[in-house]
Amino acid sequence: MIMPKAFIFDLDGVITDTAELHYQAWKRLADSLGITIDREFNEELKGVGRMESLEKILALDPKQSDLSLERKEALATEKNDHYVDLLGTISEDDILPGITDLLKTIRQQGIKVGLGSASKNATHVLKELKLIDQFDYIVDAAQVSKGKPDPETFTNAADHFGVDYVECIGIEDAPSGVTAVNSADMFSVGVGTAEALPHAEYRVDNTTELDFDSIIQAYQSFGVSAKAE
Repeated sequence: MIMPKAFIFDLDGVITDTAELHYQAWKRLADSLGITIDREFNEELKGVGRMESLEKILALDPKQSDLSLERKEALATEKNDHYVDLLGTISEDDILPGITDLLKTIRQQGIKVGLGSASKNATHVLKELKLIDQFDYIVDAAQVSKGKPDPETFTNAADHFGVDYVECIGIEDAPSGVTAVNSADMFSVGVGTAEALPHAEYRVDNTTELDFDSIIQAYQSFGVSAKAE
């Protein structure tokens, strides 16, 4: 039986849902600039790095088109300060359903567990959730030169573990994240709707359906065997 050697998880939308906190932080910044954003627009920011998200928001107002890099970096820092303040409200109760049991099962099987997040606050979030000890390695935005959908976030983790990419499973909820997993030649598990994640090699509607045995069966049937051909 072929088993994967590493699971690499996204953070937001997979381990916990901090999307609302990101939205509140971005909205506070946008409001201060006289720019209006809503939750529908916020969907475009999921899985996207901080500076790229800022550029998307600034693009809504032509008057902000000539801001200096220094000013943009200051705005990105301001948003992050808002977000970190909001992070003080999260706890173990904010771990998404099914994740704690899945992590426990993976570790019992002796499989490495990594985190691949676009957030520079990933370690802080895991500490707040009291999950930091469940992860063998953490990749955040500070450790990669190219964010998702580039595969570097995931290949960085696999390289750290010293395992082949085809021996890894990546779990993502964002289209750009699934693209990154696929581009890394890993087996992609998507959490979300079929409409949003048609390119996921295995998909569930929500984290309660992330069953270890089902994921492994799909990996063995459609992952390793297909990539080995």
